[in-house]
This record gives sequence, structure tokens and C-alpha cells, in this order.
Amino acid sequence: MAETAASPTAAKTAADKNLEARVSPAKQLAEAFAAGSLAGTVELSELPFLTMVGLRATAGSDTANRLAAVTGGLPASSGAVAGNGDTSVLWLGPGEFLVVAPTEAHESLGGGLIPALRDALGSDAGQVVDLSANRTTFELTGPRARGVLEKGCSLDLHPRVFKAGTAFSTEIANIPAILWKTGEDSFRIFPRASFAEFLGRWLLDAMREYASPEVP
Repeated sequence: MAETAASPTAAKTAADKNLEARVSPAKQLAEAFAAGSLAGTVELSELPFLTMVGLRATAGSDTANRLAAVTGGLPASSGAVAGNGDTSVLWLGPGEFLVVAPTEAHESLGGGLIPALRDALGSDAGQVVDLSANRTTFELTGPRARGVLEKGCSLDLHPRVFKAGTAFSTEIANIPAILWKTGEDSFRIFPRASFAEFLGRWLLDAMREYASPEVP
């Protein structure tokens, strides 16, 4: 008997079950993040399961151009971020990039981003690697967010130097991470999954002083 394609409803149900089965690296800190966040001052949350893809391609090559057509562009210099809509591409090094996209872009949930990137790469030199389970994402926001990070980040975070829309590999509390300044008072932090709990607890501790009425 001929096989029939799964209905969109069946595919969506399977994708939902797939997502429900996943456990984020900092799930155990969700209540602590909520309790430790100070509205209007500094807030911390995890954005679990974002789609992340590592790319390698020689700048200016036909391969890089094809990959750029899928992502909406590739950044050309250190700290730069490119992309199109919900898909962003962070510069990690010469010819090395990290694509960050919404959860639903992942192929396990029916998204076509990773297959499209693989097709764009073809058999040419380069890499398209699914890194979605390699890191998690912390979002730190509020006027005190920079102050929290300055307690343990090796970058100069002054807004004259670290501008919104840029991202760098760095260390926070001696933990390797990628730091992306998404707005004047908002940051996304990408630690490896194995360091997520330690870094999450460190951030909470660094936020604690701002809960004191003695801090202006």
C-alpha cells in the first residue's frame, strides 16, 4: 500500500511532543530567576531551545554568498551581527558564525532553516552544524544589567565601546560565553549548557545588591 504524507495537524502534534520532552539547562532556576528579578531595575530569564547553527565559510566565496541568501546576510567584522527578521547571525571569527533563530525554525519541529543551510553549503568546503543543544540563552534586561555584567565580564561594557547590536565572545565569571547587546539595556548571554547553572546562579548573586533600598 502506498505511503501517505502526514497531515499538518499530525506533524504539529509530533513537533509539540518533541518540544515537551526537552529539558532546558537552567530549568531548575526558573523560580529563582523570577524571584530574583527586580522590575524596572534588572531582570533575568532563560530563553530555552532557540535554534542555533554554527557556520563556516570563506568570506566572499560563492558558498558564503549562498549561506547569506538563506540567513539574510553574514556579518563582515568582529562584533557585527547580520540577519533578516527573526534570524540573526553573530560573527565569531574569520569565516565562523553563529546563527540564532526562533525555536520553531529547528528541523525537529518542522522548520526548514537547517535543511536550507545544508542545501546552500552543498558539497563545498565549509560547515553547517546544529548547535541548538550546545548552548542555552539568558536574557538580562534593565538599567542595572550592565552593572551586573561588569562584576565579572572581561569586556569593556561602556556604551561608547559596546554598542547595541554587537556581540562578542568573552568570559563572564570565568565562564566562556557569547554576549550580545540587543538593546541599550538588554543583553543575551549564550553559555554552554554544562555551565548554565553555575552562570545563572552567579548572575542572580550579582543582581542581589540592587534589591537593597540602600542602592540608589
